[in-house]
Amino acid sequence: MQTNYDHIIEQKAGHVFDIMAQRVSEEELGRIRAAFEFARDAHSTQKRKTGEPYILHPIAVANIAAEELMLETDAVIAAFLHDVVEDTKFTIDDIRDRFGEDVEFLVRVVTKQKKEKYVESKQIDNYRQMLDSVQYDIRALLVKLSDRLHNMRTLSSMPADKQMKIAGETDYFYAPLANRLGLYNVKTELENLSFRFRCQHEYAEIEDLINGDREAQSHRLQIFTDEIRATLEQAGIPVEVSITYRRPYSIWRKMHKYGDDFNHLKYRHFTEIVFRTPESLSEKDMALRVYSVLTDRFKEKPGGISNYIDSPKENGYQSFHVKLLADFGRWQEVHISSERMVRDSQLGCVADRTEDNVTLWIEKFKGVLRDIATHGQKGTNFIDSVVSSFYNDDIMTFTPKGREVILPQKATVLDFAYEIHTSLGEKARYARINGFLSSIKAPLRRGDIVEIFTDADSHPNPDWLDAVVTYKARKAIKNYLASRPKRPFNLCESCSPIPGEEVIGFIEKDGSITLHKRDCPIAVRLASQYGDSIVSVDFDADETLYPVSIGVRAVDRYHLFVDLVDCISNRLHLAINSINTETVDSIVSITISFAVHSFDELQTIIQHITAIKGVDEVKRL
Repeated sequence: MQTNYDHIIEQKAGHVFDIMAQRVSEEELGRIRAAFEFARDAHSTQKRKTGEPYILHPIAVANIAAEELMLETDAVIAAFLHDVVEDTKFTIDDIRDRFGEDVEFLVRVVTKQKKEKYVESKQIDNYRQMLDSVQYDIRALLVKLSDRLHNMRTLSSMPADKQMKIAGETDYFYAPLANRLGLYNVKTELENLSFRFRCQHEYAEIEDLINGDREAQSHRLQIFTDEIRATLEQAGIPVEVSITYRRPYSIWRKMHKYGDDFNHLKYRHFTEIVFRTPESLSEKDMALRVYSVLTDRFKEKPGGISNYIDSPKENGYQSFHVKLLADFGRWQEVHISSERMVRDSQLGCVADRTEDNVTLWIEKFKGVLRDIATHGQKGTNFIDSVVSSFYNDDIMTFTPKGREVILPQKATVLDFAYEIHTSLGEKARYARINGFLSSIKAPLRRGDIVEIFTDADSHPNPDWLDAVVTYKARKAIKNYLASRPKRPFNLCESCSPIPGEEVIGFIEKDGSITLHKRDCPIAVRLASQYGDSIVSVDFDADETLYPVSIGVRAVDRYHLFVDLVDCISNRLHLAINSINTETVDSIVSITISFAVHSFDELQTIIQHITAIKGVDEVKRL
């Protein structure tokens, strides 16, 4: 039997009109209907991979924009028209002439530009085009997310290679973007659809485990939620209580993060309590009242509170989390939220949107995008800089005076220091986290109080780049390293020459010069095969420190270790990186690592250590 697509098209488009009719004027609704008719005409000869008329896709995108994201008129019109310029004979000028400059802008942003040669790649150029639009208007990204969500919902019709490409883009770029926009439902659906198409067997296995656990736990969880509801109703607090199981992707991510299998993974589900806020109380007061009543009935896990009401996530998420002990003897994660908090977690930056209440993080996003563009980052460096700065769940940390510092997960003390001020980062030497002495490379957790201690002689080192995740910190460290005078040569990693030693240089294929000690086996081999590449190089000492290690053998005695440290640290004023000792039958073998400016300085150290009582042998390792 032939499908009556005309009826389906009219029915689905009519649903969009019905939704928008509840919040727009007749004139605006007329523009929306005109956009649908124009799109249906433009796509009239096209079909999707499923064989359905292509217009069903723009209708579905417009429906997501209208119903799920609650977007306004021009954004819904752009959703209807988002593929017209890319896939039909009509141009962006046609869009402007019919629907105005605002719709033209939105459609242009979501239209992939056809080029003979892409600046980076087709995907990266497309990301950059969309992200650039954030500097002017967030709605284009919301239209694109509507498009991506429907594409993911219908991805099964695509071949495997296309599924991997689209799912990979979604997991890397679009799902984290939805998270950062506060669109929790969109983010969750996108990342799970991506996981399902990338790793079908793992997804199906975890889904089966979730379903089995839900069935096995249903009776006692029902008793738990009934007891919560009854306890709160007795206190005069009507609430909605439900159990929400985490989706397969969230479970999979936690299993990998903690190294647990499914059965040993904590908090596979959470209990959500939603209250209506009376006019006489604030949301926080009401949440604390719910918390107080529940903790009179259930035992609370020490340290199990996360107060996202006073300290919202950067994407605006708010709730009060607490862990309670159920009567069946298991800690249960409980989320206490107002109706407004639940609604905003679904609508994110779209919730209660006005022209002057664009969220703080979006302004921050714009600033970083402008900065990245100004410094001309290209290719994956551009996307990675954006991703590392914004596409992670954030943590809130604090200065000792209580100033809030929001950072991505996995951020370190160095990220914290640079977020406060570049000069603080550049001179950071050590820190105290919650009062405990810590390295500047130590990772931070939500709620940490961080105190930075500086030293005028401290400065960024190349290995600092491996210890930061924020764009601001990486940029500042790279700028500092780029400003330092560069050696005109590289050092052989095998023989590690230092100034003052007999060295020789070899010209590499890329034109760079690598320096070797003259007795280096690699240098000897290269000289026998590529003698014409040998060059003379002046290798003079400067302020640069070079790591070295020496081996000491001595007769063990009282105070030997103190004399060694005194010789290097106090008399020669050098910092010791490490000391390892081993004593066998009164003979002690010691390895000392430190840094020197030159070979002459190293020889002086060796001479001083050789003169220490009991020392028999000192040699460079």
